[in-house]
Amino acid sequence: MWLFWRTRNRFSLEELRYLTDQLQKVYVVNETNKDFVIEALRSIAELMIYGDQHDPSFFEYFMEKQIMGEFARILRISKLSRVSLQLLQTMGIMIQNLRNDHSIYYIFSNEHINFLITYPFDFRIDEMLSYYISFLRAISGKLNKNTISLLVKTKNDEVTSFPLYVEALKFAFHEDSMIRVAIRTLTLNVYHVGDESVNRFVSRVPLSDYFSDIVQHFQKQCIDLDKLVARSSRNANSSLPSSSIEDAIVQIEDTLYYFSDVMSSGIPDLERFITENILQVLVFRLLLPSLQRQSTDLDISVTTSMYLLCCILHIFKNKDMASTVAAALFHQPNCSDRKQGTPNGCTSEHDHCISEDQCSNASAVEQANEDKPTSMSAVSWEHLPNHLPSSDCCQGNTPREHLLSYITGGDDSEALGSLCLFATLLQTKELDESMLDALGILPQRKQHKKLLLQALVGEDLAERQLFSSSSGLTDDSICSDFDIYVRKLQDKYGLQCHHPRQMTSKVHRYQVLDALVDLFCRSKVSADVRLVGGWLFRQLLPHGEEEFTAFHLRRLKDSHKDCSAKLSAESGGCWCDMLLPIIKEAWRNCKKAIEASSPPKGSKSIIVPMDLYSFGGDSSIAIAERVYEMVKHCVLASCRTMKEDEDCQAENPPEYLGYPCISKDIETSNWCKQPMGEEEINASRMEDDLHSHTEPLILTEEAKRDCRRQAISSYKLQLLTTLNNCYKLQQLTLNS
Repeated sequence: MWLFWRTRNRFSLEELRYLTDQLQKVYVVNETNKDFVIEALRSIAELMIYGDQHDPSFFEYFMEKQIMGEFARILRISKLSRVSLQLLQTMGIMIQNLRNDHSIYYIFSNEHINFLITYPFDFRIDEMLSYYISFLRAISGKLNKNTISLLVKTKNDEVTSFPLYVEALKFAFHEDSMIRVAIRTLTLNVYHVGDESVNRFVSRVPLSDYFSDIVQHFQKQCIDLDKLVARSSRNANSSLPSSSIEDAIVQIEDTLYYFSDVMSSGIPDLERFITENILQVLVFRLLLPSLQRQSTDLDISVTTSMYLLCCILHIFKNKDMASTVAAALFHQPNCSDRKQGTPNGCTSEHDHCISEDQCSNASAVEQANEDKPTSMSAVSWEHLPNHLPSSDCCQGNTPREHLLSYITGGDDSEALGSLCLFATLLQTKELDESMLDALGILPQRKQHKKLLLQALVGEDLAERQLFSSSSGLTDDSICSDFDIYVRKLQDKYGLQCHHPRQMTSKVHRYQVLDALVDLFCRSKVSADVRLVGGWLFRQLLPHGEEEFTAFHLRRLKDSHKDCSAKLSAESGGCWCDMLLPIIKEAWRNCKKAIEASSPPKGSKSIIVPMDLYSFGGDSSIAIAERVYEMVKHCVLASCRTMKEDEDCQAENPPEYLGYPCISKDIETSNWCKQPMGEEEINASRMEDDLHSHTEPLILTEEAKRDCRRQAISSYKLQLLTTLNNCYKLQQLTLNS
């Protein structure tokens, strides 16, 4: 009799039999039995996961009783959302946690899964959609070349139906970012399976429209980001737009990384879809016209365009994409087709290759101009072979030339964006050296190393180039990557390019160096922008050739003297006792940033509002800000005027940057010259008191060293100094 009341073991085959028997007796799901049905579905999921890990007989019984069919039957006879929710949760948990391949094969077979995928759930219920997306993602996580065949329908070895992929794409642009991420994960899982028939299926219309749609969606994200940046610049005191910009940046970079993952999935058609749509919808239509300040139906700011180009070059590890973007920087809008004239006098066989006579003429022009103390702005274009007159529409309007103009005359954001874009191009490993050479950012040491290696293995051309004054990178009779992609822009996309082979590569580098020198000599540019320019300057500065002219050096020295004079004027101010610690700290920080392998500012800094300084007024904080900015300018000017790298190896600035007003005595001088309200502390009396007072000061020498070692901001140093002055004033009051 007592056996009748014995409870069943929860994790036993007996419990699974009981639940299955009771579930098979349900013919209508209503308010009366819904709780039992929900609990039965939940318990069966737990039992199947337990059996998968401990007892294979559980799944044998599951197959014998065709419980998957029972799940589908319960869904058909139930109109209650809670039951549908539990069924989706049960299936998602089971699929995600089952480890046995045979169990997965059975669950995916017999079309039960496809029935659940295509069932019309009520997605107006948010929780229903969440469980459904989790269910789809769990299925995609188990896909391989064996399981994916169980979820598709084929005819003549061609896939005709793939419900998992088709239904998932319906939510690809859902307003919930978590759902969008889940769908992207699902699609990547499908692409990485590597099934040829499935790859052809997803690459055919209408499913291939997904890639053009997602690029259009990405274009809208870029425009929305630009609006946020513009709104933030108009409301500099508001913190809300800044946080919104951060969120928009995260979404844009996530989308670009998704594009990159799709392109690396090994499906050539998908790679082509992404590349073509990004170039035509985004780069050619939106970004390049913005750099050239052209009016289009979709206008965005210059800085946003620079940021997006940096992201594309940094995230996409694709040579075709990077090379096309780099070549497009020579696009000339409204330029007439010059094919009939065969640019540079080349034959039709080599339209983009400069002739030998022109190359020799260019070398002669270089040699003649090499020792002239003039900036590149003074180099006459008419001295170059086949020069274009100033009235030519194809002169001075390429994106590259606009980027250089932003460095020399743009505001802080434009100059920083242009510098970051050049730095990103320089660090893009997918770009051929001919691309960097055409842009004028190929480091001379990198080119010299390549030519030396070629000369060592016996290439006569490399040996001639290595020991010649001309620094053209490529053979005149062989078209480089740059020539190939310029031709591609013209033939495939109809974009005419101003061919830079009218100048030699040395002239290109002169242009960039001249723009950087102009930047360093500008008065109203922040030190952070100059720091990025200093990093790029160090990367490009050649070793062994006098491309950096005496004129450039003289301009930098004049700028250095101007900075010195301005800082000297502050030597008698209230922050004179902080000049030496700040100079030492700024020297170490700037030296470290300039010598780093990557730029000191990332692409995000182009559009994220930079720290602004007031620089106005006579308050202590305003003076501290002004002095700290002056110090950074002077340190950068000193680093740039160093002609030999050995001079920059010292941990401390050489001769205190040439300022006689700053001496080592500053370190031991009193820290109490700052006025405190209406009353100014008597310095001599303070010094006498310091010698007689035995208690330690708040800001000790050790504290100062710790501050410098931790590179804390000038504001914290100012706070500690103010506290120290208050302490000294209090001691003077007590002693008096």
